[in-house]
Amino acid sequence: MNRRGPVFLARRSYRIRRLRDGARLLPLAGVFLFLLPILWAPAETVTRDTARDGIYLFVVWGVLIAVAAVLAPGLGTGEEAEAPASAEDEDGAA
Repeated sequence: MNRRGPVFLARRSYRIRRLRDGARLLPLAGVFLFLLPILWAPAETVTRDTARDGIYLFVVWGVLIAVAAVLAPGLGTGEEAEAPASAEDEDGAA
């Protein structure tokens, strides 16, 4: 029989990995949200409403900064939790 490790990850490491995934997707979401005004149709006039587009871009920018600030503290704890385990492996192998 081939024994495998546990199917489910520990809750802490799972959450840290999902936080890292969210942090990696944040720039892609930002690019999508920044390019979204290009798809908007003009209102009643032929010219674009740059004031509305500018306000939208600054709001999206602020939201991206806020989301990054919320994700950042959780990302730092993941590295600290994994560092001692890898240091023990290196000490044991040497």
